[in-house]
Amino acid sequence: MPDVNRSGAVALPDFLSGAMRSHPFVKICGVTNPEDARVAIEAGADALGFNLFPGSKRFLQLDSARDWISALPPQIARVAVGVNPALTEVEGWLAGDLFHALQLHGQNWHPFANRLSVAGKPLIAAIQVPADSLQPFDLEWFQGFALMFDGYRDGDFGGTGETFPWALLTRFKIDKPLILAGGLRPENVQDAVKMTSPYAVDVATGVESRPGKKDHAKIRDFIAAVRGVL
Repeated sequence: MPDVNRSGAVALPDFLSGAMRSHPFVKICGVTNPEDARVAIEAGADALGFNLFPGSKRFLQLDSARDWISALPPQIARVAVGVNPALTEVEGWLAGDLFHALQLHGQNWHPFANRLSVAGKPLIAAIQVPADSLQPFDLEWFQGFALMFDGYRDGDFGGTGETFPWALLTRFKIDKPLILAGGLRPENVQDAVKMTSPYAVDVATGVESRPGKKDHAKIRDFIAAVRGVL
């Protein structure tokens, strides 16, 4: 049963509060099994992402995973991740309390973005950044919770392991929580955090042994690096 605050509304995990901390929140994305989820949570992850895009190497069959996802600790943000979904598909993900938030890649959903933003659950827009990008991003269309900046590889939507020049994000004002993704690893995440001061960092490929299977030591090292322990 979800936590409920004094007003009677479902209480969102801290990851979705919008409040900055002394160190960034950590989201482990592309989680496909309960063991990887358990290790990430024990290591200090604040949020987990579940990829519902059938074309992904980390695609999760939701019907077989509902029970263990719903049993995760309530303080861990559960984020549904989709790519160019239909509105009806998104509405199905948002129904009930299985997911706290929605993260969308691609552009086909942009026309109904504002409709989703008022649906009662936080919306994260994933923006792919080409390594040679020089122009400011057009972000005025988005009224949701947060913006996630990710690496770019033609034909892929996240989880590419591609980084981009983080300094690009310092060239213009971003008035929403900034989530940094794309090619982050235990070895480089401290530099990325120092340069961009993100609200949160997001990692999938950088803590895997293979697509869809996490390397537990890398998860621990990544979160320890974000926390400044290493």
